[in-house]
Amino acid sequence: MTADGLRTPDAAAPDVVDVVALGESMVTFLPTRPGRLADVPSFDRAIGGAESNVACMLAAAGHTARWVSRVGADGFGDHLVEEIGSYGVDVSSVRRDPVRPTGVYFRTAGDRATGAHEVAYYRAGSAASAMSTRTVALTALRAGRVLHLSGITAALSDDCLRLLRALTAPRPAHHPVVSFDVNHRPGLWRDTDGPHVLLELARGADLVFVGEDEAEEAWGVTGGPTAIRALLPEPSTLVVKQGAHGATLFARTPSPEDQPHAPDPVPSEGEPTTARTRPPTDTTAFVPAPAVRVAAAVGAGDAFAAGFLSATLRGLPARDRLRHGHLMAAAALTAPGDLATPPRRGHADRLAALDDDAWGRLRLAPGWTDVPDRAEEEGHTP
Repeated sequence: MTADGLRTPDAAAPDVVDVVALGESMVTFLPTRPGRLADVPSFDRAIGGAESNVACMLAAAGHTARWVSRVGADGFGDHLVEEIGSYGVDVSSVRRDPVRPTGVYFRTAGDRATGAHEVAYYRAGSAASAMSTRTVALTALRAGRVLHLSGITAALSDDCLRLLRALTAPRPAHHPVVSFDVNHRPGLWRDTDGPHVLLELARGADLVFVGEDEAEEAWGVTGGPTAIRALLPEPSTLVVKQGAHGATLFARTPSPEDQPHAPDPVPSEGEPTTARTRPPTDTTAFVPAPAVRVAAAVGAGDAFAAGFLSATLRGLPARDRLRHGHLMAAAALTAPGDLATPPRRGHADRLAALDDDAWGRLRLAPGWTDVPDRAEEEGHTP
């Protein structure tokens, strides 16, 4: 294990990858013109899935990544496996369901943040909703330096929830770092217990991503990043995303004096959340987000997670981890779809290394990721 708790690849286990991502991906139908779903005559096909998005962007950024899931034995399942595999993601552990279909969804062309935006999901009873400890490749899940999960999977079915509870339960010392993106989606939950479940799962993870806005919506936390950390002291790393304002990182370095203790009880439904009595001792960093000319406000959260994980895998310091998260998010925001081409590593490293004043003046517009690495400009392999 490294100082960050990341698993060290074992030469005897060649299938160990940097990141394993578990979750449902769906075929996405994007309208060919603006308008209501009722009025759009045709759609273009794409793919969408929070966890597979992270795997694809990490693979495109030069990391080894594996996607574990279930798809139907149908053409849409074929398309998902082929498309995600084309990014360089290992899809050998994706299982086919002979009975249940691959999930699909349709959305309008407008900004998801507007009231006019429409999304129609056809994922109930999908192959991915049957994921469980019996139907996914657990060995493949655990053969990574990082295991990336999200709260979306927990909402798909009772079996999926049990699977995530098993993966976030107390673990032996030599285990993948469990990364958990809260991804609060109220419309997916069949009852009002979603916030309670998401808090439970987040408390069992090693690294948690949560938006300041979703923490307020799900848990009623209104005191900003510090209050969110008080509610979530268990993860050794907590990243609070604050939209266009920036992001705050809380990182705890274990010491020999640290004693394991049982987590405080998760508040029951309706019980007010309060500050915890045993706040962790943290290193804290805040990095403002660069100014971005947005082309499409989709996929930024997944991209931020990919950028942060990439920098973490490379052992970069806290400030640079947050900056790489912002840069990857900016790549998504300046591209039309959910998945964007990440900036070349050398280009991103140069931007992440800017002094604070230069970083504050940074302005990113569509096309900014097309800058080649200097090594390529000089005819060398990057």
